[in-house]
Amino acid sequence: MGNEGINKLAEVLQSRMHGISDKPQVLDFGVIQEDMSLLTNKFPVPIPQSDYMVCRQMTLGPTNNILAKTQDIGMPHSGSHIHKTHDLTCDHHGGKVTGTTGEETGPAPDPPIPSERVVGGDSSDGMHQHHVLIPEKMRHLEPGDRVLVAWVGDDACVIDIVLPATEI
Repeated sequence: MGNEGINKLAEVLQSRMHGISDKPQVLDFGVIQEDMSLLTNKFPVPIPQSDYMVCRQMTLGPTNNILAKTQDIGMPHSGSHIHKTHDLTCDHHGGKVTGTTGEETGPAPDPPIPSERVVGGDSSDGMHQHHVLIPEKMRHLEPGDRVLVAWVGDDACVIDIVLPATEI
């Protein structure tokens, strides 16, 4: 009798363990190699850059490239705008107070332009641009990056760069 119960338990445990091992791992860690190939824990053979995918956010570009720039109303994609000054007059405790608020509209230089990027220029009326640059934590993939990989069937897709929790 005791053997029958143990045998039944062994069958159940074996079927459960076999079922778990048949399920493919969906998420994995990997490292981007010097040649931009991907080496993952699940598939320890370098996957050439042409054979894996990346999420769109991983294609934003290198640190300090332009992510976005300002735009004046009615001038789509120009990046140009003016800071205006406003003359103020108000009554303050029985007397008139006058002054100016805002920034002068004299010419101002564009922020540093990353190499090989084309942007609009200044003008004498104060038209200028502000650039929002890609920060280090939003840059594209580089060799040595530890990454989170999702496996979709046999295809690897890099989801994001993984950082140590100490960088929070």
